[in-house]
Amino acid sequence: MYLALDEIRGREPTRLTRASRFAPKPIDQSTLLTASIPREYSANMSVSLTLLGLLEREPSYGYDLKRDYDSLFGRNKPLPFGQVYGTLGRLARDGKVSPGELEHGDGPDRKRYTVTDLGRSQFDAWLGEPIEPEPHLQTELFVKVVLALILGRSAERYLDVQRTAHLARMRTLTELKQQGNLVDALLADHGLFHLEADLRWIDLTEARLAALTEEVAS
Repeated sequence: MYLALDEIRGREPTRLTRASRFAPKPIDQSTLLTASIPREYSANMSVSLTLLGLLEREPSYGYDLKRDYDSLFGRNKPLPFGQVYGTLGRLARDGKVSPGELEHGDGPDRKRYTVTDLGRSQFDAWLGEPIEPEPHLQTELFVKVVLALILGRSAERYLDVQRTAHLARMRTLTELKQQGNLVDALLADHGLFHLEADLRWIDLTEARLAALTEEVAS
């Protein structure tokens, strides 16, 4: 099935975007307009889940996790070593990773960390859920796409789920724009413009998944 973005917004159709067969989560309309205003990305949650994903690929030392995180996700903001080990400590406390025995060598003593079944289950649940559709979500969306690719998961399926969630949010914003006052209309337009840009990014990324897979695997 195909849906036109301009049809959702009440204009003549100019471009078609594929709709997914996957159903989005219900949307809380009472917070819809305020949710369309940008908010900060939840870095602490993302770092812990991202480290779980990297550990699912293979058991790793903290130094290796920082190196992989920085090379894939932290080019402009490297992850501090203190945050890496602090996060690993909390994950170990919560039973989501298992630290190995302390290893002695030429450099500082270190431990190799392994993801547990509990950690893997939480990561799988996070990876499979669409992000709450809102502006400025590209950071977490990009992280999910890259992790899916390096773990051999279906990034295309995840992008499809996210596309469906965006289209559902756009329909609801359009209804509020048509029924509300000028303030409601301007807030709705703010969200719609950003969501349209996200959808174009999703389409572009989906078309480049093969090339991105080669790049992150190298």
